Amino acid sequence: MNSVERKRLNRVLEVNDEHPKQQVGAVPDIDDFRYVKTEAKTAVSTKRVPASSNKNSSPVRLEKKIRVSSVVKVEVAAPENWEAVLEGIKNIRLSGQAPVDTKGCEKAGSLLPPKERRFAVLISTMMSSQTKDEVTHAAVECLGENGLLDPDAIVRTDEATLANLIKPVGFYQRKAQFIKEASRICLERFGGDIPDTLTDLLALKGVGPKMAHLVMSIAWKNTQGICVDTHVHRISNRLGWVFREGTKQKTTTPEQTRMSLEKWLPKDEWEPINPLLVGFGQTICTPLRPKCGSCGINTICPSAFKEASSPNPKQKKRGLGPT
Repeated sequence: MNSVERKRLNRVLEVNDEHPKQQVGAVPDIDDFRYVKTEAKTAVSTKRVPASSNKNSSPVRLEKKIRVSSVVKVEVAAPENWEAVLEGIKNIRLSGQAPVDTKGCEKAGSLLPPKERRFAVLISTMMSSQTKDEVTHAAVECLGENGLLDPDAIVRTDEATLANLIKPVGFYQRKAQFIKEASRICLERFGGDIPDTLTDLLALKGVGPKMAHLVMSIAWKNTQGICVDTHVHRISNRLGWVFREGTKQKTTTPEQTRMSLEKWLPKDEWEPINPLLVGFGQTICTPLRPKCGSCGINTICPSAFKEASSPNPKQKKRGLGPT
């Protein structure tokens, strides 16, 4: 190996701050440069260094693993005073007098055996979209009184009869169709039980992320995400708890709110946050004319006394969509 070749080899070795302790002029053992898997993300640097001055010799390919810094997950800072705000809302909700406390989806089929109760929770949740808790609860009771909190019985019932029984639930005709189809799937694929994964629940027509997370939490006691409905979405924005990705702007959909909340809210608060904020939204932090004057957190809420005091006379009608 001449001096030029030796200098070239030294430069390759110095890239990694290593120089094998071998006699000068010898090509290092290729094992010194073998690829070794580690937890860090890596890139491979390659150099071709002549093994000798013989032009007919094959070059030795030296490969050395260079460590590349792993992507660091950026922690999202929790909102200021969020613990004090949350504690204040819990104190407000101690009375347990909101509709969700006695007639929410959590109460569906509460006296039934586990399997039957899970089905009742699914049906109740599917009917709850854009419908008050009191109306949904009454519809569930009506189905129960007619022996229809059972997938087999629902499949054998014609759609028109089913729709008439759950009326005046919002969009009752379409929901009757969704419930009937979901019942068939429960029978054919899950032995009469309901799906036990978010993926399978979301595959049911009329079931969106909010419903799926709620069913997983209530029916299966498996909280995988926060159930965000219109109350949780509205209140989280009023409190300044959520923002669109990479901005300081309010979220515009419940799904954006869910993802934003999950980045900082401790997991032990994921399940109780829904009924807590729903009840708060039903009694104090209402969509229109929120009762800021009687709210126990009005001194630390960034939106206190700032909401419009009168409704928009031209409210657009919304179509049915799973939430």
